[in-house]
Amino acid sequence: MRRLTAILVATAVVLAGVVPAAAAGATAPTAGDGSAPADADASADGVQYRTDGDVPSCEFPFTATDATGTEVTVEERPERVTTLNPSAAQTMWEIGGEEQVVGVSQFALYLDGAETRENVSASGFGVSVERVVGTEPDLVLAPNSIPVETVEALRGSGLTVFHVTEQTNVTTVREKTTLIGQLTGNCEGAAEANAWMDANVEAAAEATADEEPVRALYPLGGGYVVNTGTFISTMLEVSGATNVVGEREFDGGYPQVNDEVIVELAPEYLVLTDSSAHTVEGEPYASTPAVENGNTVTVDANWMNQPAPRSVVYGVRNLTEGFHPDAAANAEFVARGDVTVESGDGTETASPTSDSTSEGETTADESEPTETSAAGFGAAVAALAVLTSALLARRS
Repeated sequence: MRRLTAILVATAVVLAGVVPAAAAGATAPTAGDGSAPADADASADGVQYRTDGDVPSCEFPFTATDATGTEVTVEERPERVTTLNPSAAQTMWEIGGEEQVVGVSQFALYLDGAETRENVSASGFGVSVERVVGTEPDLVLAPNSIPVETVEALRGSGLTVFHVTEQTNVTTVREKTTLIGQLTGNCEGAAEANAWMDANVEAAAEATADEEPVRALYPLGGGYVVNTGTFISTMLEVSGATNVVGEREFDGGYPQVNDEVIVELAPEYLVLTDSSAHTVEGEPYASTPAVENGNTVTVDANWMNQPAPRSVVYGVRNLTEGFHPDAAANAEFVARGDVTVESGDGTETASPTSDSTSEGETTADESEPTETSAAGFGAAVAALAVLTSALLARRS
């Protein structure tokens, strides 16, 4: 039964659209040659961030190679865009392209106004090809967690689909944001979102540069944890923590480890979300220094689990405040409305402040998960519980 539950947890976190397919043992698609902005600098601990906000060219037709190795051409600015997981939807909202979005997955419903879009999720997990086709999109954004088979089925139905590569750090989140801006004609908004993200990542890195890194661990449930080499681990590192999972050699970004290893790793801090808060009540986590000393940091699952600008900003802020509250109090975090970028004509453009971007700018203590925090692992784990119960009933 333990193995069955583990398999179901792996399936849940993958199909929730927040971690790579490799977390469930699948082979991640080969990276394409997406549009990568230049002028990236490295912080003291190796985390890269962009130090300028120049707006890239935003012209159509636009062609880029996606994760399947396919050259995808968008002939003109798409009026109708369907997103297949919450990170793509959040990115569209953050770059000013929300009005173009006609379809979203069920886990993107935390976004302001997303409930008015067509829900393209299947009745269980994943997306419904029929529902996606029904939105009549000019462009479908399919992040790396979407199976290649689904991408091919959508292309077979005559749709233009871009399969985005995996994001493993802040740099690749930035590249994805820039690329989605170019694909959808929102280059200026993408530059603003990236400048906002980079400014806050830099602020966290500078604030914690002289702090002793805390030893932290982020459990996902079912024995799965976040490994190094992931965008989530990058957020931990830039916020003044060392991911203890990196002290051992595990395969993949989201390995399953046994209880004995968790106790041996002895994390000083645990990062929790609404769906994982209960882990502190039982073993092996109850026997870690983190729980024994009351050192837990709770962050909304939306901000921890989605590789998109807003998630990185709010995730890093809350983590920094949880790990190093004194340093965070002096950090020069930047509001979205204070960001300016240099447009193509050389003028500076202020980033607009909207309801969708002002929400979530909270301290670690104030970061309460929304009711629709299913964009993280919350709803996936809830669905897992229902599925597991059904299987147990069937077995009995």
